[in-house]
Amino acid sequence: MKLTCYIIDDEPLAIEVLQSYIEASDLVDIKGTFTNPLKAFQAIQDAPVDLIFLDIQMPKLSGIDLIKALKVPPLVILTTAYREFALNGFELDVVDYLLKPIPIERFLKAIDKAKRLKQPNTAAIQEIKADEFLFFQKDKINHKVLLKDIFFIESQRDYSKIVTKNQEIKVLQKISDLELKLKEKGFLRVHRSFIINLEQVDYWSSSQVGIKGKNVPIGRSYYKDAVQKLHI
Repeated sequence: MKLTCYIIDDEPLAIEVLQSYIEASDLVDIKGTFTNPLKAFQAIQDAPVDLIFLDIQMPKLSGIDLIKALKVPPLVILTTAYREFALNGFELDVVDYLLKPIPIERFLKAIDKAKRLKQPNTAAIQEIKADEFLFFQKDKINHKVLLKDIFFIESQRDYSKIVTKNQEIKVLQKISDLELKLKEKGFLRVHRSFIINLEQVDYWSSSQVGIKGKNVPIGRSYYKDAVQKLHI
């Protein structure tokens, strides 16, 4: 079953780009487009959809303020030309953050995230295999951490800080040891002090990777491998 969506952007050209991607992929059903965020707000109230593509900087009502004004917001994929707004968006638990001009592969990845979040709970419940989690000790208690929930790992000398969507755990393990455990499981070392979860990457450039509002640097000696993996 297709997700239904609205596209909300004060720039008609930006709407046309998303429309072309949606029509080409046939993954989403567009129920309307809006250049006026106030009219979009009313439409969401009157005829709810599964998903909205939402620009951040708009006159009269910003995308961030529109989300805050909704009592029960749909899934949200933010679209903007300004990377610095990412943190505000992820504090509101949006699905993804697309930086304009939007590449087709990032659009498809965002749609995939939205579809997985919209799956019925019964379909999401499945057996967790042994290689899908690790135990990390915090306060003398071993905590199970699902690999998919890890954002990144930061080296702190002989310790490593595991940053997940729910918590941070400082463990007495070197980052090089964790790299060996995780390198075949969708993780990538991009700096002598950082390992990232490739599934959690929101945006990247030649010098850094953005994950949920955190800018992780790409080290010079890791650059070639990082760019190859991030282009996938």
